[in-house]
Amino acid sequence: MNAQIKSLGSINQDVNKLLIDKIGIVNTLRFYNQFNTGQGDYVEQHQKLAQELTLDDIFDESQVQTNH
Repeated sequence: MNAQIKSLGSINQDVNKLLIDKIGIVNTLRFYNQFNTGQGDYVEQHQKLAQELTLDDIFDESQVQTNH
């Protein structure tokens, strides 16, 4: 068995996509916020997280979250 070693950046991208696909952008952001210590560039981190989303995606997801 050959294990492919990925960079942490690549792993983070994979995890972000999995979380968004599985639990949605709103819950993914809520998950990450629990670990927020107020350091780093909040805007840049979240822009990267949502770079592939359209406004319609975000709106649709927020509608699903408010209906539960």
